[in-house]
Amino acid sequence: MAGLPFDQLDGEIWYDGEFVPWSEAKLHVLSHGLHYASSVFEGERAYGGRIFKSEEHTARLFESARTLGFDIPWSEAEVNATKDAVLKRMNLVDAYIRPVAWRGSEMMGISAQKNTIHLAIAAWEWPSYFDPEQRLKGIRLDMAPYKRPDPATAPYKAKAAGLYMICTISKHEAERKGYADALMLDWRGRVAEATGANVFFIKDGKIHTPKPDCFLDGITRRTIIDLAKRRGLEVIERVIMPDELDGFEQCFLTGTAAEVTPVSEIGPHNFAVGEITKLLMSDYDAEVRAGTSAELKAAAG
Repeated sequence: MAGLPFDQLDGEIWYDGEFVPWSEAKLHVLSHGLHYASSVFEGERAYGGRIFKSEEHTARLFESARTLGFDIPWSEAEVNATKDAVLKRMNLVDAYIRPVAWRGSEMMGISAQKNTIHLAIAAWEWPSYFDPEQRLKGIRLDMAPYKRPDPATAPYKAKAAGLYMICTISKHEAERKGYADALMLDWRGRVAEATGANVFFIKDGKIHTPKPDCFLDGITRRTIIDLAKRRGLEVIERVIMPDELDGFEQCFLTGTAAEVTPVSEIGPHNFAVGEITKLLMSDYDAEVRAGTSAELKAAAG
């Protein structure tokens, strides 16, 4: 399936209550979600046949929908069960899962009070988000041209489609320059995040990360903070300014797709892929796979 467009993959997608052939999972060109970004989604990974923190992702999906003013017409329990069913239907063990909910096409305009709310769940094999060889050496980041907006101007706590427009623009520009991604500042000029992942820095054995007061407080971000604290490492959530980057020794990104990815460079600033970063990479891999072998054996038995 390498290189195939996503609308040409094999398999089935769960769409509004039933499984449909992958190529038939379509929506109308006048869907509100396409024109006005009234769409929310999640990115999740399954390891060894188990979706990591499935319930947390589903809870965030529902809260994102409520933030955009609509209710998903299935329960959280039903969505959790359906995600597992999609994995089995697709015969996937290690996979990426994408639930997405959006407003349909009954009304076309800013107001869409009567539009049907749709929900689809797809799953596919997806290896490392970044080039595996580059990831081990530490990826290179550019500085993004766009900034994360003031919370008074956008619902930053929602994982909503429209919030990613500036991320795509910034990542494309970085890739054109030969970088893997870009570091985004917020509207105040403070360090915020990468285009699709949270960022951490290490100095003198302590971990520093920006306060998520205008960008998504990622589920992987919270997992890494917990893992670091279990190791007795100090994690400091604080304001970080760009002129501090030279003083940090290590840097890494976190996200469901990115997992834990070391960073070797942000513009003119260089970082080592150090022991703490490697330790957290290992701890995260163990955490997402905890119990999966036993569960697979039990299912096979």
